[in-house]
Amino acid sequence: MRLIDSHCHLDDAAFDADRDAVLARAAAAGVEAIVLPAVSAATWPRMQAVAASDPRLYASYGLHPMFMAEHRPEHLEALPGWLERERPVAVGECGLDFYIDDPDRTAQERYFDGQLGIACDFGLPVIIHTRRAVDEVTKCIRRHPGVRGVIHSFSGSEQQARQLIDLGFYLGLGGPITHQRARRLHRLVADLPLESLLAETDAPDQPGSAHRGQRNEPGFLPEVIGTMARLRDMAPEDIAAATCENARRLFHLPLQDRPA
Repeated sequence: MRLIDSHCHLDDAAFDADRDAVLARAAAAGVEAIVLPAVSAATWPRMQAVAASDPRLYASYGLHPMFMAEHRPEHLEALPGWLERERPVAVGECGLDFYIDDPDRTAQERYFDGQLGIACDFGLPVIIHTRRAVDEVTKCIRRHPGVRGVIHSFSGSEQQARQLIDLGFYLGLGGPITHQRARRLHRLVADLPLESLLAETDAPDQPGSAHRGQRNEPGFLPEVIGTMARLRDMAPEDIAAATCENARRLFHLPLQDRPA
Protein backbone atom coordinates (compact mmCIF):
# COMPACT_ATOMS: atom_id res chain seq x y z
CA MET A 1 0.00 0.00 0.00
CA ARG A 2 1.05 3.59 -0.65
CA LEU A 3 0.22 5.75 2.36
CA ILE A 4 0.32 9.42 3.34
CA ASP A 5 0.46 10.48 6.98
CA SER A 6 -1.40 13.78 6.86
CA HIS A 7 -0.43 14.86 10.39
CA CYS A 8 2.76 13.94 12.26
CA HIS A 9 5.03 15.94 14.60
CA LEU A 10 8.27 14.33 13.47
CA ASP A 11 10.18 17.42 14.63
CA ASP A 12 9.25 16.58 18.23
CA ALA A 13 12.15 15.88 20.59
CA ALA A 14 10.70 12.41 21.16
CA PHE A 15 12.22 11.46 17.80
CA ASP A 16 15.64 13.05 18.25
CA ALA A 17 17.38 9.79 19.15
CA ASP A 18 16.09 7.70 16.23
CA ARG A 19 14.41 9.91 13.64
CA ASP A 20 16.17 8.18 10.74
CA ALA A 21 15.07 4.76 12.01
CA VAL A 22 11.50 6.01 12.40
CA LEU A 23 11.55 7.20 8.79
CA ALA A 24 12.95 3.87 7.65
CA ARG A 25 10.15 2.00 9.42
CA ALA A 26 7.61 4.36 7.90
CA ALA A 27 8.98 3.70 4.42
CA ALA A 28 8.86 -0.06 5.05
CA ALA A 29 5.19 0.34 6.01
CA GLY A 30 4.45 2.13 2.73
CA VAL A 31 4.34 5.72 4.01
CA GLU A 32 5.60 7.81 1.10
CA ALA A 33 4.78 11.32 2.37
CA ILE A 34 4.36 12.91 5.80
CA VAL A 35 2.89 16.34 6.54
CA LEU A 36 4.55 18.06 9.51
CA PRO A 37 2.58 20.86 11.22
CA ALA A 38 4.53 23.27 13.44
CA VAL A 39 2.95 24.57 16.64
CA SER A 40 4.80 27.79 17.59
CA ALA A 41 7.17 30.34 16.10
CA ALA A 42 9.98 28.97 18.26
CA THR A 43 9.66 25.61 16.49
CA TRP A 44 9.61 26.96 12.93
CA PRO A 45 13.41 26.83 12.37
CA ARG A 46 13.54 23.28 13.74
CA MET A 47 10.65 22.27 11.50
CA GLN A 48 12.44 23.81 8.53
CA ALA A 49 15.54 21.73 9.23
CA VAL A 50 13.66 18.46 9.77
CA ALA A 51 11.54 18.89 6.64
CA ALA A 52 14.64 19.67 4.58
CA SER A 53 16.28 16.43 5.71
CA ASP A 54 14.08 14.12 3.65
CA PRO A 55 12.10 14.68 0.41
CA ARG A 56 9.13 12.77 1.84
CA LEU A 57 8.58 15.42 4.52
CA TYR A 58 6.35 18.45 3.93
CA ALA A 59 6.28 21.34 6.39
CA SER A 60 3.43 23.52 7.57
CA TYR A 61 3.86 26.59 9.78
CA GLY A 62 1.38 27.82 12.35
CA LEU A 63 0.51 28.83 15.92
CA HIS A 64 -1.27 26.12 17.94
CA PRO A 65 -3.93 27.14 20.50
CA MET A 66 -2.40 24.95 23.22
CA PHE A 67 0.74 27.10 23.20
CA MET A 68 -0.87 30.49 23.70
CA ALA A 69 1.62 31.44 26.42
CA GLU A 70 4.38 31.32 23.78
CA HIS A 71 2.63 33.31 21.05
CA ARG A 72 3.16 37.02 20.46
CA PRO A 73 1.51 39.37 17.94
CA GLU A 74 4.84 39.66 16.10
CA HIS A 75 4.76 35.89 15.48
CA LEU A 76 1.53 36.24 13.55
CA GLU A 77 3.06 39.17 11.69
CA ALA A 78 6.11 37.05 10.82
CA LEU A 79 4.10 34.12 9.47
CA PRO A 80 3.56 35.50 5.93
CA GLY A 81 7.32 35.92 5.53
CA TRP A 82 7.89 32.29 6.45
CA LEU A 83 5.24 31.17 4.00
CA GLU A 84 6.77 33.30 1.25
CA ARG A 85 10.29 31.95 1.84
CA GLU A 86 9.61 28.31 2.68
CA ARG A 87 6.63 27.53 0.41
CA PRO A 88 5.02 25.03 2.82
CA VAL A 89 2.02 22.88 1.96
CA ALA A 90 -0.29 24.43 4.58
CA VAL A 91 -0.81 26.90 7.42
CA GLY A 92 -1.03 25.32 10.84
CA GLU A 93 -1.38 23.68 13.18
CA CYS A 94 -3.85 26.31 14.29
CA GLY A 95 -7.36 26.30 15.72
CA LEU A 96 -9.24 26.53 19.01
CA ASP A 97 -8.94 24.48 22.20
CA PHE A 98 -11.53 25.15 24.91
CA TYR A 99 -10.67 21.93 26.77
CA ILE A 100 -7.51 23.33 28.36
CA ASP A 101 -7.75 24.95 31.80
CA ASP A 102 -9.02 28.54 31.74
CA PRO A 103 -8.71 29.14 27.98
CA ASP A 104 -8.41 32.70 26.75
CA ARG A 105 -11.04 32.33 24.04
CA THR A 106 -10.66 35.86 22.73
CA ALA A 107 -6.91 35.51 22.22
CA GLN A 108 -7.29 32.05 20.67
CA GLU A 109 -9.86 33.31 18.20
CA ARG A 110 -7.70 36.32 17.33
CA TYR A 111 -4.72 34.13 16.41
CA PHE A 112 -6.90 31.56 14.64
CA ASP A 113 -8.77 34.17 12.64
CA GLY A 114 -5.48 35.79 11.66
CA GLN A 115 -4.09 32.50 10.39
CA LEU A 116 -7.24 31.75 8.40
CA GLY A 117 -6.88 35.13 6.71
CA ILE A 118 -3.21 34.51 5.94
CA ALA A 119 -4.02 31.08 4.49
CA CYS A 120 -6.59 32.69 2.20
CA ASP A 121 -4.06 35.32 1.10
CA PHE A 122 -1.55 32.61 0.15
CA GLY A 123 -4.05 30.14 -1.28
CA LEU A 124 -2.93 27.51 1.24
CA PRO A 125 -5.02 24.97 3.17
CA VAL A 126 -5.18 25.08 6.96
CA ILE A 127 -4.51 22.28 9.44
CA ILE A 128 -6.95 22.81 12.30
CA HIS A 129 -6.92 21.55 15.88
CA THR A 130 -10.22 21.71 17.77
CA ARG A 131 -11.25 20.39 21.18
CA ARG A 132 -14.66 21.25 22.59
CA ALA A 133 -14.81 24.03 20.02
CA VAL A 134 -16.08 22.52 16.75
CA ASP A 135 -19.01 24.91 16.42
CA GLU A 136 -16.78 27.91 17.14
CA VAL A 137 -14.21 26.69 14.61
CA THR A 138 -16.96 26.32 12.02
CA LYS A 139 -18.11 29.89 12.67
CA CYS A 140 -14.57 31.18 12.17
CA ILE A 141 -14.24 29.22 8.92
CA ARG A 142 -17.48 30.74 7.62
CA ARG A 143 -15.96 34.20 8.06
CA HIS A 144 -13.33 33.28 5.45
CA PRO A 145 -15.14 32.11 2.32
CA GLY A 146 -12.98 29.86 0.18
CA VAL A 147 -10.65 28.71 2.95
CA ARG A 148 -10.02 24.97 2.82
CA GLY A 149 -8.19 22.45 4.94
CA VAL A 150 -8.49 19.57 7.38
CA ILE A 151 -9.90 19.22 10.87
CA HIS A 152 -7.23 17.00 12.36
CA SER A 153 -8.20 14.18 14.76
CA PHE A 154 -11.88 14.93 14.29
CA SER A 155 -14.04 13.92 17.25
CA GLY A 156 -17.26 15.89 16.79
CA SER A 157 -20.75 14.79 15.85
CA GLU A 158 -21.94 13.62 12.46
CA GLN A 159 -23.91 16.85 12.04
CA GLN A 160 -20.78 18.91 12.75
CA ALA A 161 -18.78 16.71 10.39
CA ARG A 162 -21.20 17.18 7.53
CA GLN A 163 -21.28 20.94 8.04
CA LEU A 164 -17.50 21.04 7.74
CA ILE A 165 -17.53 18.76 4.70
CA ASP A 166 -20.09 21.06 3.08
CA LEU A 167 -17.61 23.90 3.64
CA GLY A 168 -15.00 21.92 1.69
CA PHE A 169 -13.05 20.55 4.65
CA TYR A 170 -11.49 17.14 5.14
CA LEU A 171 -11.57 15.23 8.42
CA GLY A 172 -8.38 13.61 9.76
CA LEU A 173 -8.64 10.23 11.49
CA GLY A 174 -5.93 8.44 13.41
CA GLY A 175 -5.16 6.20 16.37
CA PRO A 176 -8.36 6.97 18.34
CA ILE A 177 -10.49 5.10 15.79
CA THR A 178 -8.61 1.85 16.56
CA HIS A 179 -9.86 1.73 20.15
CA GLN A 180 -12.69 -0.70 20.77
CA ARG A 181 -14.82 1.72 22.79
CA ALA A 182 -14.68 4.56 20.23
CA ARG A 183 -18.12 3.64 18.91
CA ARG A 184 -19.16 7.14 17.90
CA LEU A 185 -15.97 7.54 15.88
CA HIS A 186 -16.57 4.12 14.34
CA ARG A 187 -19.98 5.24 13.11
CA LEU A 188 -18.45 8.37 11.61
CA VAL A 189 -15.79 6.37 9.79
CA ALA A 190 -18.43 4.05 8.39
CA ASP A 191 -20.93 6.70 7.33
CA LEU A 192 -18.98 9.76 6.14
CA PRO A 193 -17.96 10.11 2.49
CA LEU A 194 -14.57 8.54 1.85
CA GLU A 195 -13.57 11.43 -0.42
CA SER A 196 -13.59 13.68 2.67
CA LEU A 197 -11.33 11.59 4.94
CA LEU A 198 -7.58 11.73 5.59
CA ALA A 199 -5.43 9.23 7.50
CA GLU A 200 -3.00 10.48 10.14
CA THR A 201 -1.01 9.42 13.17
CA ASP A 202 -0.42 12.67 15.13
CA ALA A 203 2.81 10.98 16.24
CA PRO A 204 4.29 10.96 18.80
CA ASP A 205 0.82 11.41 20.34
CA GLN A 206 -2.44 9.45 20.04
CA PRO A 207 -1.12 5.90 19.54
CA GLY A 208 -3.56 3.25 18.43
CA SER A 209 -4.89 0.45 20.62
CA ALA A 210 -2.01 -1.89 19.74
CA HIS A 211 0.50 0.66 21.09
CA ARG A 212 -1.26 2.04 24.14
CA GLY A 213 1.19 3.88 26.37
CA GLN A 214 3.91 3.87 23.71
CA ARG A 215 5.31 6.55 21.46
CA ASN A 216 3.29 6.76 18.26
CA GLU A 217 5.08 6.88 14.89
CA PRO A 218 4.13 7.12 11.20
CA GLY A 219 4.97 3.46 10.61
CA PHE A 220 1.81 2.59 12.54
CA LEU A 221 -0.42 4.22 9.91
CA PRO A 222 -1.41 0.86 8.32
CA GLU A 223 -3.30 0.07 11.54
CA VAL A 224 -5.44 3.17 11.04
CA ILE A 225 -6.03 2.20 7.41
CA GLY A 226 -6.92 -1.34 8.44
CA THR A 227 -9.48 -0.11 10.96
CA MET A 228 -11.05 2.22 8.41
CA ALA A 229 -11.24 -0.68 5.95
CA ARG A 230 -12.93 -2.96 8.48
CA LEU A 231 -15.47 -0.34 9.50
CA ARG A 232 -16.36 0.44 5.88
CA ASP A 233 -16.18 -3.19 4.70
CA MET A 234 -13.60 -2.30 2.08
CA ALA A 235 -10.15 -3.51 1.11
CA PRO A 236 -7.31 -1.70 2.92
CA GLU A 237 -5.68 -0.99 -0.45
CA ASP A 238 -8.76 0.93 -1.55
CA ILE A 239 -8.84 2.98 1.66
CA ALA A 240 -5.12 3.71 1.28
CA ALA A 241 -5.54 4.81 -2.33
CA ALA A 242 -8.48 7.08 -1.51
CA THR A 243 -6.90 8.77 1.51
CA CYS A 244 -3.65 9.26 -0.42
CA GLU A 245 -5.50 10.92 -3.27
CA ASN A 246 -7.38 13.12 -0.80
CA ALA A 247 -4.12 14.24 0.84
CA ARG A 248 -2.47 14.92 -2.51
CA ARG A 249 -5.46 16.96 -3.62
CA LEU A 250 -5.59 19.04 -0.45
CA PHE A 251 -1.86 19.67 -0.01
CA HIS A 252 -0.86 19.53 -3.69
CA LEU A 253 1.64 16.75 -2.97
CA PRO A 254 3.51 15.18 -5.88
CA LEU A 255 3.07 11.52 -6.73
CA GLN A 256 6.23 9.78 -5.55
CA ASP A 257 8.02 7.35 -7.85
CA ARG A 258 8.82 3.99 -6.33
CA PRO A 259 11.92 1.96 -7.14
CA ALA A 260 11.26 -1.05 -9.37
